[in-house]
Amino acid sequence: MNDPSQTTAVAMSGGVDSSVAACLVARQGRPVVGFSMQLVDRLIGEGERYGRCCSPDDFADARRVADRFGFPHYVIDMEDEFRRQVIQPFADDYAEGRTPSPCVRCNTFMKFGALLARARAVGAERVSTGHYAILESDARSGRTLLRRAADPDKDQSYFLFDLSETQRRHAEFPLGGMRKDDVREVAREMGLGNADKPESMDLCFVAENENYREFLGRHELLRESSAGDVVDAEGRVLGRHDGIESFTVGQRRGLGISADRPLYVLQTEPATSRVVVGADEELFRETCIIERCRWIPFERLNGALRADVRVRSTHEGSPARITDLGDGRAEIRFEEAQRAIAPGQAAVAYDGDLVLGGGWISAAIE
Repeated sequence: MNDPSQTTAVAMSGGVDSSVAACLVARQGRPVVGFSMQLVDRLIGEGERYGRCCSPDDFADARRVADRFGFPHYVIDMEDEFRRQVIQPFADDYAEGRTPSPCVRCNTFMKFGALLARARAVGAERVSTGHYAILESDARSGRTLLRRAADPDKDQSYFLFDLSETQRRHAEFPLGGMRKDDVREVAREMGLGNADKPESMDLCFVAENENYREFLGRHELLRESSAGDVVDAEGRVLGRHDGIESFTVGQRRGLGISADRPLYVLQTEPATSRVVVGADEELFRETCIIERCRWIPFERLNGALRADVRVRSTHEGSPARITDLGDGRAEIRFEEAQRAIAPGQAAVAYDGDLVLGGGWISAAIE
């Protein structure tokens, strides 16, 4: 081992990505400590109840990798932090008519928040993960920049936009310049047993056989909600619903009404318990307001900025003009109207592969 001050903590889920990231760091001769985060309490065989998060088999896979490369591995109980920082805001967003983005919060508050604090307790000043993104130091500004990954199909930069400058400076993404196929090949060359392990899709903590409302109900996180009207954009009542937390902007299925044309959720109104629906073309908006902005190459936005903006993780991005509104807010005006801009989602701005920053959508405006 080299200088102990170079000790690096690696977040190990038991999957191939975090395992290869840990091995790449270890092969550099740096001291490594592996951490697996127990975010939900589950037993063997409870995948149908908990999804893919925190499986005992996953922790065992992580430990086998650590044993193979000779570094310590710990499972740390972070259930309380996860419930407070991710699950509760997830429930609050649905109750207040927003579409949550828990993966962004998990990165900001768990992997590079609570886990970084734990890592420092064992002398590690850096946290390495299996994320597909690139970090680089900007000599001119002294800031740590975030860029898209080399593999466009695996890029996770959208989910990392909200990391602070301090968090980015202490983060490390060894897989950022690699493609997924290459990562699996490296895992095979290293003799890792999880080289061909399937990926975790969608939200890791929600089981495939249940919807979000069922998940929240099982965890006693559903607020007492009142039934309300399903209305069109003119306010005409089309039907009834049991609670707005079952609806998100752009949703088509499960509206509970019959119509002579496809209808989609245009917005939810917690104050009136109304769900507003309309035709697909009514989902398009030119402008949205974002709050709690985080900028990366610079501390704050001065004036206006042109960028390509993604309004959800699956959105390719579209040209827009971003104008600072003060108080951590900004207005995004797209050159062309965008479909289903949902309050609660993150809007992330790019200049080519450089992530400029973004914020949380608070309102979409025609």
